[in-house]
Amino acid sequence: MQDAKEEVRSRLNIEDVVGEYVQLKRAGRNFKGLSPFSGEKTASFFVSPDKHIWHDFSSAKGGDVFSFIMEVEGMDFRQALEHLARRAGVDLSLYQSTGSQELAQKKKRLLAANDLAATYYQQSVLSNTHVQEYIFKKRKLNKKVVQDFRIGYAPDSGDALVTFLAKKGFSSKELNEAGLTNRFGGDLYRGRMMVPLMDGTGQVIGFTGRILSDDPSAPKYLNTPQTLLYDKSRHVFGLSQAKEAIRKADYAVIVEGNLDVVSSHQVDIDAVVATAGTAITESHLRALSRLTSNIRLAFDGDKAGLAATERAIPIAQAVGVDLTIVSLPDSAKDPDELIQQDVALWQKAIDTSEPIVDWVIGQFAKRQNLETAAGKRAFTTAALDVIRNLRDAVEQDHYLGQIATMTDTSREALQRKLSSSERPDDAPKKAIKPPTVNEKTAEQDPDRIQDTLLAVALIDPRVQDLFTGVAPTVFRGSERQAVAEYLSAHKGEVIESVPKGLLPQEKYVTMLLLHPDIERVDWTSEYRVTTATDALRLLQANYQKTNTKEDLLTQEAAARERGDDEAAKEYLRQLSILIRGEK
Repeated sequence: MQDAKEEVRSRLNIEDVVGEYVQLKRAGRNFKGLSPFSGEKTASFFVSPDKHIWHDFSSAKGGDVFSFIMEVEGMDFRQALEHLARRAGVDLSLYQSTGSQELAQKKKRLLAANDLAATYYQQSVLSNTHVQEYIFKKRKLNKKVVQDFRIGYAPDSGDALVTFLAKKGFSSKELNEAGLTNRFGGDLYRGRMMVPLMDGTGQVIGFTGRILSDDPSAPKYLNTPQTLLYDKSRHVFGLSQAKEAIRKADYAVIVEGNLDVVSSHQVDIDAVVATAGTAITESHLRALSRLTSNIRLAFDGDKAGLAATERAIPIAQAVGVDLTIVSLPDSAKDPDELIQQDVALWQKAIDTSEPIVDWVIGQFAKRQNLETAAGKRAFTTAALDVIRNLRDAVEQDHYLGQIATMTDTSREALQRKLSSSERPDDAPKKAIKPPTVNEKTAEQDPDRIQDTLLAVALIDPRVQDLFTGVAPTVFRGSERQAVAEYLSAHKGEVIESVPKGLLPQEKYVTMLLLHPDIERVDWTSEYRVTTATDALRLLQANYQKTNTKEDLLTQEAAARERGDDEAAKEYLRQLSILIRGEK
């Protein structure tokens, strides 16, 4: 896609693109303005039209027009390229292989079908008085938020939408692939308030339909099934409307319901999104982590909500975000209901969010009688399971002290229980624990692990994102370093054949594309990011150790050459300690 990237770049003036987000003023040959990434009052954000680059001195960020859109919109490279290509009028399919062109064309058709469906549903509101009553009076939504979220209505007939889209040239197969029809070929959505599901750029990729009546025989909500465009495990509802607010506030609130998001935006609490009725995944958090590292969860405090929150802790640890919990007062069952009571109460709940581990431990404590031995046993078993997932030793130690105080138990007893393998629920937990890269194997066979990591990164943009800030030199050999450098510069590309930029390494890249290890359990899609994170961590650690040893040997030789025996002995002593620590 390098040719496509250059074509897009050549058609756009970087100052015009940046100027949509930053008020720029001419400063000689450059432009300057206030940073969109910090709250500075003195302009330190510069754009160079001649060099086609930008740099923000207040946040130490910079790059080209693609990196700017990635930063300001929270996109990966592929999304930024597609976003700017639409602006520049560049057809990316012309730069793809035949198979990729066909896929791109299919996606384009499905996006067009969904966009027309959203427009049709919007128009249907105007001709149905009872729908207007429901949306504007019962749900208390205003016209602005209805327009911003493109809320509409699916007529209660069998094929109104199908007939409309057929006249626009869409086949029944395309409508089925877009997730708009049922198994009989008729409209999937009937008699429902329609809330479009949009990707990070605002394109409609699916729908949530909310039934207007209280018919117990019909599901209250009906969502688009899995399609080429929509994947519920990756989709963050409201992201396109919330991303600017998230970036400015430096936090994102995740709620459970899509209409909780809509209600929040209506009262100008905009840094709110939802996972659309599904459990939080690594993809959800990674999408938000491009905008902020502070994530606040507003989940139910019931048993299911507690379990969902507990599952989110190791996911957040893997992604590298900080999770806190937003607790609602007992008077409201969800944010929408709280907003109807008092908007200030919703904002206060967000502002007083509690660290996730503290909240989970507190919930466990509420469910047990800590005055009894049985209650202490059950509480510490549950709480230590959470502590065990924390990667930072200091954080673990902090919560061990907290649990010891709460149960009037010694830290030594808790430490023994934490280290013990005699927990009755150990076996099932081990069965589902994400696999990790073995440190000993990483040292004994580094080439294989590096090759597998690069092979997986070629086909998975999620793994490519992990290469940010990783120096190519941590990989062994010029071929591996060339591939690592290419991946760092071309994030978001699923590479199925040898790209132009890697033709000098064609044989090696071909080997990676056929690498058998990517089929192993620990490299399957579910565990891929966790395994890759571990592999990169070990690569960097081993690289640092190797460089340190080489530095000590070089300094020892230099000391002996200048006749400084004491310094030479000290370097050898440090080397000995380093080597012993590795064994």
